[in-house]
Amino acid sequence: MLEFFEWFPAFLLILVRITSFLLTLPFFSYQNIPAQMKIGIAIFMSWIIFFTEDWPAFEINYEFFLLIIKEALFGLTVGLIATILLYAIQVAGGLIDLKLGFMIANVIDPQTGAQSPLTGSYLYTFSLLFILATDAHHLLIDGMFYSYQFVPMEQLYLPFGEMFVIEHVVSSFNTMFIIAFQMSMPIVGSIFLVDVALGMVARTVPQVNVFVVGLPLKIFLGFIMLALTMAPFFILVEHLVETMTLTMRTLMELYGRV
Repeated sequence: MLEFFEWFPAFLLILVRITSFLLTLPFFSYQNIPAQMKIGIAIFMSWIIFFTEDWPAFEINYEFFLLIIKEALFGLTVGLIATILLYAIQVAGGLIDLKLGFMIANVIDPQTGAQSPLTGSYLYTFSLLFILATDAHHLLIDGMFYSYQFVPMEQLYLPFGEMFVIEHVVSSFNTMFIIAFQMSMPIVGSIFLVDVALGMVARTVPQVNVFVVGLPLKIFLGFIMLALTMAPFFILVEHLVETMTLTMRTLMELYGRV
């Protein structure tokens, strides 16, 4: 019994980090997964990680509560930056819907419970299936397991205010918008050319009502371009997953520079 109480604080710190990861990490944090299953996965993974290494013994004092806050912030921020990068797909869908005229038809995303673009939800669902099919979600689990190599459990604080952490977060936001622009550019560029053509028709043939002809024409061509660009889209999704894992790893390395 004494040995259990001696090592229980270390297990509690592992549980806090893994639970914080699962609260914000893509796929594992979605509302479709029941809360009981999330708690069970967190306890199961924490139990496995606990027996992989020899953890130091901690005393339950004020420093221990600071360690709990540090572990929670670590898991929440690393998982959040991965989720933000994955939302490049939703941003790309929003840009496509803006050109197709679908922005008035937002739907409820079953994963997050928030409103999302129609095309964005469609592409996001296919991206999740692609991630599961390629076992990319195992990379996220590996990130949780190997995070202790970058930020040890006994580290007391995280360098949130350091300039290198802020620059990395800002560059991650920038990368997210760049990937979203690359995903949406084939369709958005095609619809832009259609708008230019309709503008020329409106100037040369004023009898044609371009507002009546333009909307179904843009939707029809948009669907055709969406079907033609699905293969390059999945290549970009693969690049997005690689960027997401690299961003998480870099943020962990920066957190360990204290």
